[in-house]
Amino acid sequence: MNLKKIITIISVVLISVLIVYGFILLGQIFSANTKFADKEVYIKIPTDSKYEDVKKIIAPYVENMGRFEMVASKRDYPANVKPGRFLFTKGMNSYELVKTLRINVPVKLAFNNQERLENFAGRVGSQIEADSLSLLTSFKDSVFLKENGFTEENVLAMFIPNTYETYWNTSAEKFRDKMIKEYRNFWNKERVAKAAKQGLTPIEATILASIVHKESVKKDERPRIAGVYLNRLKAQMPLQADPTVIYAIKKKSNDFDQVIKRVFYNDLTMSSPYNTYVNIGLPPGPIAMPDITALEAVLNPEKNNFIYFCASVERFGYHEFAATLEEHNKNAKKYSDWINSQGVKR
Repeated sequence: MNLKKIITIISVVLISVLIVYGFILLGQIFSANTKFADKEVYIKIPTDSKYEDVKKIIAPYVENMGRFEMVASKRDYPANVKPGRFLFTKGMNSYELVKTLRINVPVKLAFNNQERLENFAGRVGSQIEADSLSLLTSFKDSVFLKENGFTEENVLAMFIPNTYETYWNTSAEKFRDKMIKEYRNFWNKERVAKAAKQGLTPIEATILASIVHKESVKKDERPRIAGVYLNRLKAQMPLQADPTVIYAIKKKSNDFDQVIKRVFYNDLTMSSPYNTYVNIGLPPGPIAMPDITALEAVLNPEKNNFIYFCASVERFGYHEFAATLEEHNKNAKKYSDWINSQGVKR
């Protein structure tokens, strides 16, 4: 056999080996490499994670870590780990797994009806990487509060209930800064002017809206209730809002889990800046996070001459309104008689 034939045979063998190796390599790269039953799972990679940390996090979801590591190495992933929230879908191959670990998927973060800043921090902390303590600290930062015209008592007014898109690995400070931007976007010139027309600042409008929100779950009734409270403010009457007394009771006992369905006369005399039976004007901060319908009710109140209202026993969930104390006393007696008949003690 001459040299030319030998070289030809060796070349054919080498090419064949390379082709076989190529098919094996392609099989390792592009064959399915997941081991979870669900259609998709979200993987969360904390801030400052290293490649070894990532491998531990994804191990329960990857069938063959050797194949993943081979692709990750060739794609230069170990030196370019990114924190965030990443979507794995069933049947992904190693190439796709590495690729998706570079695509941070935003979180649809939602919140509403939070009663205190602490509750709000806990709600947000359950949806992003920042924990409730770091969030609470950022919300109460004295420099931030002063620069933006808030206090610890009223900063809850900054957060407009809605669904927001943000990244899971957003820091507490970045989340707070996003919220102040959303607050400024909501309080545009038109809304600020509407609040001013009622004699209120945006913060004051939010405080009043929190009371309106707590007074009625009926959105169609809120503009009327807002009108009543604005009538009282203009007449320099105490707001006499039961929800503020309930808040004061909870705050004094530091028990916001208790359910209070009834306010008694003795409760109305308790000393608290949140008790609007003994203090004229608004309390120092929101008693809850009002939703947008309550805010809009304060900005677009019903014009009426009502001064009083109490819960209706004929239209549950709604209220009976009155312009005179005599009329109100009749309505109040109906409600008192009914609630006594129900045996409601607290």
